[in-house]
Amino acid sequence: MKNNKWNEISEKPAGDFRIFNIREVVAESPRTGKQHSFVLLDGSDWINIIAITTEQKLVMVRQYRFGTSRFELEIPGGIIEDGEDPIEAGIRELQEETGYVGKNPKYLGYVDPNPAFQTNKCHTILVEDCLKIKEQNLDPGEDIEVEIISNSDIQHYIDEGTIRHSLVLSAFRLYDIENRSS
Repeated sequence: MKNNKWNEISEKPAGDFRIFNIREVVAESPRTGKQHSFVLLDGSDWINIIAITTEQKLVMVRQYRFGTSRFELEIPGGIIEDGEDPIEAGIRELQEETGYVGKNPKYLGYVDPNPAFQTNKCHTILVEDCLKIKEQNLDPGEDIEVEIISNSDIQHYIDEGTIRHSLVLSAFRLYDIENRSS
């Protein structure tokens, strides 16, 4: 196999669902020469924000998630708008979802949410010295409660399953790597 790229034979749109588009791609296997159909979800990139307050605590959000039918404890995040870079989007989303603003935004990296069928990326930034200076400015479909969590409690929340969102766990991993290299 030796990492030979699949030859794309055809591609056609399969649906537009507001937050993502679906397309069907037919590609030929470099190993077998047979054609296979794949479904891809195209959406905007996402941003996650690790926000540290001036007291060295984390700004977290709790919101209902329909995929799990429960309230989830997460870090602030959202969709990167057309023309925004990840840092701009992170600053905007942090302020909208929490009312917090900070200093020294730093890009930590990105992950591919599910490369089997999603084409977008989830970026993570770090914002330090955060203070609440505004009220939340939520989208109509958002109901978000802000929680300030001690840094030392995060591992406990992960271990007990309170924090289970895979992209939040990935963001904390990027943050851990950054802290070890600093």
